[in-house]
Amino acid sequence: MSRITLIGGLHAVQSALRYDPTRVTEIWLDRRRRDARLQKLRRQVAELHCKVHEADARTLDDKLPGANHQGVVLAWQGQAPRGDVELADHLDGLGHPPLLLVLDQVQDPHNLGACLRTADAAGVDAVITPRDRAVGLTPVVHRVAAGAAEIVPLFQVTNLARCLRDLRDRGIWLFGLAEEGATTFHGADLTGAVAVVMGAEGKGLRRLTREHCDTLAAIPMAGRVESLNVSVATGVVLFEAVRQRQAFAWPSG
Repeated sequence: MSRITLIGGLHAVQSALRYDPTRVTEIWLDRRRRDARLQKLRRQVAELHCKVHEADARTLDDKLPGANHQGVVLAWQGQAPRGDVELADHLDGLGHPPLLLVLDQVQDPHNLGACLRTADAAGVDAVITPRDRAVGLTPVVHRVAAGAAEIVPLFQVTNLARCLRDLRDRGIWLFGLAEEGATTFHGADLTGAVAVVMGAEGKGLRRLTREHCDTLAAIPMAGRVESLNVSVATGVVLFEAVRQRQAFAWPSG
């Protein structure tokens, strides 16, 4: 039976809903609170088809003793949303140079689902996204990912620029994809500890994200279309990394 975790507080609950609303099984709301933030939350959870309980403050206090629940507690099935601390623990536990995928404000659930499916096929150790202005594990993401959303570790970090600095401090090389890249991705060494950093639909990498990358490279385009969809570009680069890492691990001859 899956573990049930209770999460309280407006910020934590909103983060959980962005991360993966399909894991919410029940939610308790303070029946006396009618402020704008709780009303907005009521509208959100009404679309989830989960059990919604209008409760008194004592019931909420009993659910999370000693916690500042701010009038809302939800029941979460399975692994709780993972963020900065969990990412650090995950990287500490890896026994090999990691291959990571960083998605900078990807908001289309179809793209995130496709990226997760590709990440699983390529053996990516973790997918990292910012907590804000990025899609979470919505039902559409689950459907497109075809099971990969439950397998590939996804981490939503509070500050992506700070996370990139932390990755660099760990010796992880930050490889960004951008049209203005000075070289093509074929010439990059992707055999070591690498984070492939991809930009959002249309806008690409944000300025601050680009500045934190060690290298910017482009995918050469032979046609008239200027760029590839982010999920397609992700697949191209990740499987170049797979090719290089396999050749490095098992040299021919």
